[in-house]
Amino acid sequence: MVAALMLGATAASTAAPAASSAVEQTPGDSYKRTELFFGGNRPDGSVISPAEFELFLDKEVTPAFPDGLTWLEAHGQWMGGKENSYQLILLYPYSQRKANRDIEEIRTDYKRQFQQQSVLRADSTDRVSF
Repeated sequence: MVAALMLGATAASTAAPAASSAVEQTPGDSYKRTELFFGGNRPDGSVISPAEFELFLDKEVTPAFPDGLTWLEAHGQWMGGKENSYQLILLYPYSQRKANRDIEEIRTDYKRQFQQQSVLRADSTDRVSF
């Protein structure tokens, strides 16, 4: 049984380099990816229009991420309610030191400006090639 366990450990250790070399061959660089999900309705039920959202992007987001961003109109559901919403995708290099602070400021500003309870944040790492 010990031999079987050792054989399994040896097989696993030899398989790992093959997987990591495949990742190394993927084109591009490792970037941070942050997705923000913004509610599209105020508490009184009035809609936050695409024009209002674009103005928010121009004033609050673009200065912090001038190299580019992607935003989409979306549909969401939170705490039992459905509403139109906006999704913002930011890809940025690890070297962008103040990105986390800028993103948290964007979330705070949106919640304050549009009376939102929350702005969902999801972070991951992607391989990016331009």
